[in-house]
Amino acid sequence: MRHAGVPPFVVCGTLLLVASCAWGGGTGDPGERPPGAPTGVTAEAGSATSVHVMWNAVSADPSIAGYEVYRGGTKVDDVPATAHMTDVTRLAPGTSYVFTVRARDAEGRLGPRSRAVRATTPAAVAADGSAPTRPGSLQGRAAGGRAAQLSWTASEDDRGVVSYDVFQGDTKIHSVGGGQTATVVTGLRPGTRYAFTVRARDAADNVSPPSAVVRLTTAPGADDGRGTAPTDFRATTRRADGAWHIELTWVPPRADGVITEYEVQLDGRKATSLVFGGTAPRDRATYGFYAGEEAGVTHRVRIRAKLPDGTWGGYSAERTVTTGG
Repeated sequence: MRHAGVPPFVVCGTLLLVASCAWGGGTGDPGERPPGAPTGVTAEAGSATSVHVMWNAVSADPSIAGYEVYRGGTKVDDVPATAHMTDVTRLAPGTSYVFTVRARDAEGRLGPRSRAVRATTPAAVAADGSAPTRPGSLQGRAAGGRAAQLSWTASEDDRGVVSYDVFQGDTKIHSVGGGQTATVVTGLRPGTRYAFTVRARDAADNVSPPSAVVRLTTAPGADDGRGTAPTDFRATTRRADGAWHIELTWVPPRADGVITEYEVQLDGRKATSLVFGGTAPRDRATYGFYAGEEAGVTHRVRIRAKLPDGTWGGYSAERTVTTGG
């Protein structure tokens, strides 16, 4: 499959198109290349003195051994390969910071830095010893075998809630901004029982009591991935420059991170991969590709996302389109 008017490796706006063939111009041995730069990096203040940094898991051969997190030019944390988030603490209130992340493989090679992301801690709050109220009405449901959807009602605080921390058992696994009261946790195992709680945090790092526990069991056996599939998937054709193109639109799956990479399957086979650089779409994504010059040709197309934990989500519904139809 080729792309209309573009070579296999180009940056088109903020969309990096990656052909489904092997990388060219390298050494020929994937193990001789360092890992790639982490994508989907986000940073959000957790309090007046901390920032929660997240990124998408990186695939590499040999496998990833860990990640290095930088504040400006200073390394501030080493994170194991099993995690793709950290809390950077001991920061100054009311200050803007820039963060980047690098992956390190099992051979000790460091990949390039991710794109830089910025977060600003809120101003210090004097003499605030009052913690937020506990989040209420925590609800959760399994989304297939590898994900869970959580929602809760907002906490109250005399100075305002800055963030919510999500716990799996006693382990903090995620953090979201104070204006958010829902998230999707991925990277779970099929047929497994989980217990989640949520705590609210204010600018002074006062932490609320935990919410009530919500227990759920992921779907057993092979996971069809429906809970992590793109939704509202649509496919149309258009004619431009003497040829037909297939135009796709979809709503990205919700996950505890940013979806940056997708795989497009055409007529039962992988057609191409695409990676969004810069700010990846969260509400609706679009993508178009060359389909040929002949009218009346019918194609089947579907799409799936690479989740922030490095695993592939489920396929969208399959759509059938006919050039010129």
